[in-house]
Amino acid sequence: MRHVTQAFPLASLFSRTPVAAQNLVEDKRQWSPTGSAHAIRRMLPVFLTAVLFLGGATAGPTFAQVASVEEIPLRPADTSSPRDTLREFDESFTRAMELWRAGAPPEEYRRPGFRALETFDFSELAARGRTTMETETALWLKEVIDRISMPDYAEIPGDEEVAALPVETPLNGWSIPNTSITITRISEGPRAGEYLFSAQTVAQLERFYSEVVDLPYKDGALAGIFDEFMQSPGPPVPRSWGKRLPAWSKVVFFGEAVWQWLALIGGGTAVYLFIRTALRLGKRWDRRLTEERGHLRLGRIVAVLFGVLLIYLLRTASVYVFRLGGEIWLVLASLLWTLVFAGIGWAIFLTSGWLATSINNARQVREASIDGQLVQTVLRLASLILVAVLLVYAAGFFGIPLTPVLASLGMGGLAIALAVRPTLENIIGGLTLFADKPVRIGDFCQYGQDVGTVEEIGLRSTRLRKRDDTVVTVPNADFSQRELTNFGKARRRLYNETIGLRYETTPEQLRYVIASIREMLNGHPKVYPDMLNVRFSGFGDYALKVEIFAYLRTRDWFNNRAIREDVNFRIMEVVKQSGAGFAFPSMTTYLGRDVLPDAEQRQMAEDTVAEWRKTGRLPFPDPDPASVKTQQDLLDYPPEGSPGYSPPAAPRPNDPDRS
Repeated sequence: MRHVTQAFPLASLFSRTPVAAQNLVEDKRQWSPTGSAHAIRRMLPVFLTAVLFLGGATAGPTFAQVASVEEIPLRPADTSSPRDTLREFDESFTRAMELWRAGAPPEEYRRPGFRALETFDFSELAARGRTTMETETALWLKEVIDRISMPDYAEIPGDEEVAALPVETPLNGWSIPNTSITITRISEGPRAGEYLFSAQTVAQLERFYSEVVDLPYKDGALAGIFDEFMQSPGPPVPRSWGKRLPAWSKVVFFGEAVWQWLALIGGGTAVYLFIRTALRLGKRWDRRLTEERGHLRLGRIVAVLFGVLLIYLLRTASVYVFRLGGEIWLVLASLLWTLVFAGIGWAIFLTSGWLATSINNARQVREASIDGQLVQTVLRLASLILVAVLLVYAAGFFGIPLTPVLASLGMGGLAIALAVRPTLENIIGGLTLFADKPVRIGDFCQYGQDVGTVEEIGLRSTRLRKRDDTVVTVPNADFSQRELTNFGKARRRLYNETIGLRYETTPEQLRYVIASIREMLNGHPKVYPDMLNVRFSGFGDYALKVEIFAYLRTRDWFNNRAIREDVNFRIMEVVKQSGAGFAFPSMTTYLGRDVLPDAEQRQMAEDTVAEWRKTGRLPFPDPDPASVKTQQDLLDYPPEGSPGYSPPAAPRPNDPDRS
């Protein structure tokens, strides 16, 4: 199928129509003496169809009664040679403007108007303001050729001249004499081989028009068509209304008529008021709904989308009804399209939040929980990706070339990577927290040397409320790498303290203290009795150490402190009842007469060591293995008087020291 340009139709004038009778045009381009028979065979069905149609018509105008350009209403533009392209534009556009001036219905002048647009290469026009630019381009070209001297069609290269050239060296283009208006052969793409007004010509036609605007019109020209068309309201406003406008409203001010400025200001004000009212109503709707009905909180989303629709309608009215053009319209079109894209981006963010709320409500998950935060974070990332795609599309829409931008990132890529590295680290750290779940919302934890309650785990940072009720924000990259102690996951709380008693404490007092603390912990309702342990753990520098190990029946950090306090008070009472006291770092100086060691005990020790030397049993540097075996299991444990006491084993016969 022959390609039809994808450009926007002429504003309020032309619209796309299906393309028919394409073989006819293609055969015309391929006509040559050697291929005439093949061309006739391909043209025959079209010719027969036209004959049958003419023969069956009994009423209304015939094709012969219509201008030659309308012989086949649905045919595409003939752009097979520079001559055909120029003639196609001039005849089709003149036909369209004459019908428009005569007040014909839009469907009658849109077909020739659209064919006129098919003769241009609009490939380099940005989507921003493209509709108006196409309209103005056609009007500018018509104004120019109606004023300047044009060659006869016979002097312009036609199908014969194009076909006569070798395929390797085709006719690449032709320019109107003494001008830079060029018709160029398209070398690639879906329209390859067609002759169109070049993209460079399209870009310079406004300047060409400004240079010839003071020249007189030639005979038969469409005099004043540019101002008349661009300053007339478009459909659905009746043409007669435009003719009745007062003269002062048609005065041109900054390139536009006064009535166009008034219409734009009025339309913009109405759109602003409607959008403002819609946003207020949307917020009010959302506030009235509770968390359980969060899936119905669509007020702001609907309001934003409604605003986008109104802005787009204002843009459409500016093109098709107000018919704004020129540089003023390019600026306004950029502003309106920017608002449209911004509104769509805002709606994407709002929709991601609404989806997160709806999913959490359906799963009966609190938004403050880590599962709820995970849903919000995933949808937030998805919305960021969609907005990034939207930005890329918007850049292309506004005609910003992305290739140079991406190429420049090769030089600045390292700098950008270094700049966003902390952000990426925080995002990865947040995803790690969501995946591993070391802490959840509401957990009391220790992170490094600080403690606090987790209030929010976001995409970039984690917020915690410290014990002094201040809120600290920790980047996820830092928080995820710290040593995290989650007190909220503890099944019970550990009580592990070591108390020190004075060295004046007797062994019996020490036994009393240990036994009484065990009894107290066994009877305490908040202590696990099967996991407690109280022992005389050793001798300190200034105290006899008693270690207490037990688990408390609580998971709450504050309740744990209350239970520990109660246990501490009871331990103090036990120590007081025993007559002992707590030790503290001190030095005691005793004044008294020097007492020498017992001479008999010293002599006994020296005689024993001498006997060891004599019999070869001196246990230095290591004791005799046989003696070690005879010394095992001779002490009583548990001590005498304890439950489960049994007397020590009898001395072995081969141990002379025990005989």
